[in-house]
Amino acid sequence: MNAPIPATIVTGFLGSGKTTLLNRILSERHGEKIAVIENEFGEAGIDGELLVSGQEQIIELNNGCICCSVRGDLVRILGELADKREAGQLAFERVLIETTGLADPGPVAQTFFLDERIARRYLLDAVVTVVDAVHAMRQLDEHEQAQVQVGFADRLLLSKTDLAPFRVDALIRRLRRINPRAELAVAPFGRVPLSGLLDIRGFNLDAALAVDPGFLAGGHAHHPADRIGSFVFRGERDFDDERLQDFLAAIARVYGPDLLRYKGVLAVAGRPFRVIIQGVHELMGASAGADWADGEARRSVMVFIGRDLPGGIIEQGLRQSQAADAGVIAERQRMC
Repeated sequence: MNAPIPATIVTGFLGSGKTTLLNRILSERHGEKIAVIENEFGEAGIDGELLVSGQEQIIELNNGCICCSVRGDLVRILGELADKREAGQLAFERVLIETTGLADPGPVAQTFFLDERIARRYLLDAVVTVVDAVHAMRQLDEHEQAQVQVGFADRLLLSKTDLAPFRVDALIRRLRRINPRAELAVAPFGRVPLSGLLDIRGFNLDAALAVDPGFLAGGHAHHPADRIGSFVFRGERDFDDERLQDFLAAIARVYGPDLLRYKGVLAVAGRPFRVIIQGVHELMGASAGADWADGEARRSVMVFIGRDLPGGIIEQGLRQSQAADAGVIAERQRMC
């Protein structure tokens, strides 16, 4: 009961199949009780009527989007759910939050870090984005919010692939250009193993950063309609701790609104362990990862996903943040 309650954000553009996915999760024999917070525009929401009803607690937020006018309600409801759980009035093991199809999941995710009461009682597990294989290409061309939802994802699920099999390969290539860090699965009618959706710790700073080493190696062209894109940095030299902190703080300060997600596993001079960095817009955190083994090559990798990213500036700043001489850095640390 004292452990943080895991929460999963389910997002995706209008008609992508979010409710179908939620029904799939709620109908599965996983033995857990789940509280669902469902967001819909308009005074009379209908998605709540479409969700299977059982022992789940289904709450609708109408007249706005969780990411803006209803965000205060989201904090309030999460707090009330936790209060009732602690008082024994409700029994549930996790929370699923379905955003409206027009929502930016970034501010929703920030709710779990900006409000101290929520941060103490909940653990944001992951953002799962459902992508409609039939309409996604046009949606990505015409709606930046669709790109934002893809860029913010920890898991990408392709729905309706049976209706557009000839479009799937091109769509997957485009999605991976936008977001190389998210695992991708085909999920017709919401059919996907729950192990790929729940308890995946996409927001866990200690989780390993998995980015395909061959990503972008083939020189894939950037899609002209995509403002959301990704930049992957790889380095063989240790970072200077002070330079790195100054540079990342400056990047977050200047480009924060356009930085959707950024995460890295870094080698820092004088640190025997991996330094894990993760950020959401202007919010950034760091933690200690596994120790570097004796004789192991100390390499860094960091991925940035955002809007119109200045890849050249980011790479130059990171290169300049690397330690020029390990001996000099060690001496500086001894002096401090």
